[in-house]
Amino acid sequence: MTRPTRRYHQRGAVLTSPVVLLSIVAVVLAAVAFVATRDDRPAERDISATKASSTPTDAGTDEPSDEPSAPPPEEEKPAPPPVVRGDHAVVVFNNTAIRGLAARVSERVRDAGWKVAAADNWYGTVPATTVYFPKGKKAAARQLALDLGVARVLPADTASDMSSTNLTLILTGEL
Repeated sequence: MTRPTRRYHQRGAVLTSPVVLLSIVAVVLAAVAFVATRDDRPAERDISATKASSTPTDAGTDEPSDEPSAPPPEEEKPAPPPVVRGDHAVVVFNNTAIRGLAARVSERVRDAGWKVAAADNWYGTVPATTVYFPKGKKAAARQLALDLGVARVLPADTASDMSSTNLTLILTGEL
């Protein structure tokens, strides 16, 4: 009788301890529970019941009144005055290696009705084309950004070379 020979170069899977197996099962179950209970919609609360309970009622009566309650008047904010483009000056800076970019964009700024105070090169790092505004000129900065298609509008850093009286446009690429 020949005995089957054992080959030592073949290895089988070795199961470690039951603790590792239980840990893997727990992680898989947690992942399944997370996916199953996840909701893509934001949770909304119905505040009408809270509002109704906080509204004062007639003193001494527990019965609801027959008169419909009027909602509280909403305070309307006055509309901000429109931005007059010609009343605001813009300083245009080129923060790229593109020659003449500040001058070309200055023409677009003028064509949109704004005054251009200066056009020059910016030496520094700005992550994206930005309109910077001094104190009190946020609405004008938003309008300039809207006119030129600029996404970023931030308060001016008057400690740098940004103007403390004019809007500052720093370009990081073609508009």
